[in-house]
Amino acid sequence: MDAQMDTGSLAGTRRWSVVLGVLSALALLPGLWMIFFYVPTEAEMGVVQRIFYVHLPSALVAYLAFGIVALCSLGYLWLRDERLDAIAVCAAELGIVFTTAVLTTGPLWGKIAWGAWWVWDARLSFTLLLWFIYVGYFILRGATENPERGKRFAAILGIVGAVDIPLIHMSVQWFRSQHPKPVVLKPEGPTAAPEMVQTLLVNMLAFMLLFFSLLLARYVVERLSRRIEAARMLRAA
Repeated sequence: MDAQMDTGSLAGTRRWSVVLGVLSALALLPGLWMIFFYVPTEAEMGVVQRIFYVHLPSALVAYLAFGIVALCSLGYLWLRDERLDAIAVCAAELGIVFTTAVLTTGPLWGKIAWGAWWVWDARLSFTLLLWFIYVGYFILRGATENPERGKRFAAILGIVGAVDIPLIHMSVQWFRSQHPKPVVLKPEGPTAAPEMVQTLLVNMLAFMLLFFSLLLARYVVERLSRRIEAARMLRAA
């Protein structure tokens, strides 16, 4: 009965993944149109500034992904619920993907804006550290002979690693940085042109929908993989 309920739950999760995937596509299409044809060209940086509308949403989704890793890892250490560990693993994978997008689009933008592919700017350095932390999360999971111990060690790293997120966000305020200070995500409100804010918000929505669609799809695959592995070990025993 439990297996049937779990199968039904995964089927529902798969359907939600498809729904969110369709919604993300419907948001991405106008988002891309706005980037190329609607938003005005920034006066100082020119056309290259349009990378911003991919760069910032990717960063925010990465923060969200690693926040989910930290929360689910904390829940796993407390409850020992395998579902929470599965969500943490899936979110960590996607977090690495979106952080890689940040670390790719950033240098493309920086080469034009700063004249260099990479500078050891505080925000760049903390973002690269975040990427290494969560690569280490996967290395740590397989570094011990006891899988449960590996999960616990990785969960601790997943929680500690999330501390880097506020450091990234506040680095332009706390340290000398070549990154400009926020012009949209400000407590007192955005100072950017309305078209820029609208384009950013549409693309943020699209990226969030895409993230949750991929997260649900990856979660279904992870749960099925674990079920198959458990059955294989049972037969081997």
